Amino acid sequence: MFSSGRKHVSDGLVVIAAPGGTSRSRLGLALAKKRIRRAVDRNRVKRVIRESFRHARYRLPHTDVVVLARSKTATMSNAVLAEQLATIWQRIEHKKRG
Repeated sequence: MFSSGRKHVSDGLVVIAAPGGTSRSRLGLALAKKRIRRAVDRNRVKRVIRESFRHARYRLPHTDVVVLARSKTATMSNAVLAEQLATIWQRIEHKKRG
């Protein structure tokens, strides 16, 4: 399914968005220990991603999204991560319209 998805890359994250098979958007997280060593950092990043997705979900109809961590992710602040995610959600939203 995600082989047909669109990849959106930022400094801290890679987001793959594919047409969903359900009536609502879904989120998957792949935050590997290799990229984010400490559990406290992985949990912090997960919270930021989930909260950002919760706010953007209504604009992303029928989309399945998987978020992957990059090497810089652990050292980024919550605000920077949220800003990058907001930009990615906007790109996905515009792709859906057009």
